[in-house]
Amino acid sequence: MLKRIFSTVVLWLIILATMYFFQARGGIVLLVLVSAFTLREFYQMVVSMGHAPFARLGLLFGAAITLAPLAVQFSPLITPENLLAVAAIVFAIRIVGERNPENRVESLGWTLFGLIYVPFMLQFLVRILLIDGPHAHTGLALTLWLIAVSKFCDVGALLSGMAFGKHKMAPVISPKKTWEGAIGGLLTSAALGAGIVCAFGRYFPASLTPALAAAIALPVAGLGIVSDLVESVIKRRANTKDSGATIPGIGGMFDLSDSLILTAPAGFLIFSLIR
Repeated sequence: MLKRIFSTVVLWLIILATMYFFQARGGIVLLVLVSAFTLREFYQMVVSMGHAPFARLGLLFGAAITLAPLAVQFSPLITPENLLAVAAIVFAIRIVGERNPENRVESLGWTLFGLIYVPFMLQFLVRILLIDGPHAHTGLALTLWLIAVSKFCDVGALLSGMAFGKHKMAPVISPKKTWEGAIGGLLTSAALGAGIVCAFGRYFPASLTPALAAAIALPVAGLGIVSDLVESVIKRRANTKDSGATIPGIGGMFDLSDSLILTAPAGFLIFSLIR
């Protein structure tokens, strides 16, 4: 527990310091690194399942897809969707002459799924960073809000589950998660979401009131819980407890970014509607 708390504090200090000194550009660099390390761990788990994804080229496409929302400003052809299409073509050509016949379909499928599930989903955080608003740092504020709401749901769920947890939520997938913990996580995210907007309201769109922020935080945090369960499904299939050992007390980068994978596109859609 102490290692987890220490790592959480250090990670938040890194995020806040990077975005304070380097603003959106620093945030984009962090997101590319998180996306790349997450995809790398994802492909390593796929290898543990007995398959052979095109990991190296997949990582290059993953970095490009994560950066695409920034690159599209210079060329309308460089979009995440177009890069995914190119990746599908390239890997489809490669699969014809590479890999063993018995696992070619799985190699192609897992490679492309990794690109969709990790960098394509996380690039929505880059899109949020680039959102214009009433303040020069509105996109930055919205990104930090989404990350905080998503990640502190884990903290609230952990503490609530330890204190009140009795009813298992998904005993086969993640035996330690309880419905009481999930409720505590949702309430934590709602309170935090409202508190951030209340304290730093000038950075957010005028339509995003503390009450609306609390209401939005609930489904966002709920998706974070689902996203965490999906990662648990993948880890169980790979027969591993953690996706890696990069972060003491937490595990790998996938264990850190898992809850952002589903909340990033949802957050971008919501923020686009309330601007």
